[in-house]
Amino acid sequence: MTRFIVEADGGSRGNPGVAAGGAVVINAETGEILAEVGVFVGIATNNVAEYSGLVGGLRKARELDASASIHVRMDSKLVVEQMSGRWKIKHPDMRELAREAHAVIAGADVTFEWIAREFNSRADSVANESMDRRDSFG
Repeated sequence: MTRFIVEADGGSRGNPGVAAGGAVVINAETGEILAEVGVFVGIATNNVAEYSGLVGGLRKARELDASASIHVRMDSKLVVEQMSGRWKIKHPDMRELAREAHAVIAGADVTFEWIAREFNSRADSVANESMDRRDSFG
């Protein structure tokens, strides 16, 4: 069975401000980066950008192999805890993004892990590239 790691992040310059999410899809066996996804959001909060990066990364992973197991690594404790079902989602925009993420991973083997910010530099870099371009890619 194929296994992917999705590292996802988001950023907002101003919070709310110019925002984007970023994700990197990695082959868990080889460590090879298979895809980078930038999701330009426009003006939004950091949390909305984090969810956007997650959704973009999950979509790309499922596109590469719909049957793969996915291990998500993020430095957003909020998103990890909400997606794991341990924290409630109160904000309507984030609730919609969480629903979207759950729809993308329906029926898939997906786990979530919180990591420290310094271990999420690849996804952070992709999110910043998307903010700089003011465009989505990947």
